[in-house]
Amino acid sequence: MAHTLVKLNVHIVFHVKSRGIGMRKEDLPQIFAYIGGIIRSIGGAPIEVGGVTNHVHILSSLPKTMSLADFVRVVKAKSSKWMKAIDPYYESFMWQVGYGAFSVSPSILENTIRYIRNQEAHHRKQSFEKEYKTFLNAYNVQYDEQYAFGD
Repeated sequence: MAHTLVKLNVHIVFHVKSRGIGMRKEDLPQIFAYIGGIIRSIGGAPIEVGGVTNHVHILSSLPKTMSLADFVRVVKAKSSKWMKAIDPYYESFMWQVGYGAFSVSPSILENTIRYIRNQEAHHRKQSFEKEYKTFLNAYNVQYDEQYAFGD
């Protein structure tokens, strides 16, 4: 095969550092748009970026030349650096070290987009911890609760 052809859709979730500051609600659209721009700049294809003040959901196709770990590291590093530069409020902003990443088949792409778009309403009923545990359990990911939610 002469060409490398890849289409890997992934739903990535990461949280702000628990002892740090959260994102302001009014800044979320700008932050999510910037994250989409980072993804495009590294060869990914953002499908939906959203979340609430304490965590982000990214649905994206991964670049074919970058590992998932490097992809998330770059997105987190560039977004937090940019946030610190746009407003003194974010001077001490940090993401947690870890993240969750889940494969998304084309058959559930639209459902995943709707899910990310409805985060605010969703989190009126369910905490981040419960949401994250639901993902981990649905994908049969083994985890130690002591480490799954710490910084």
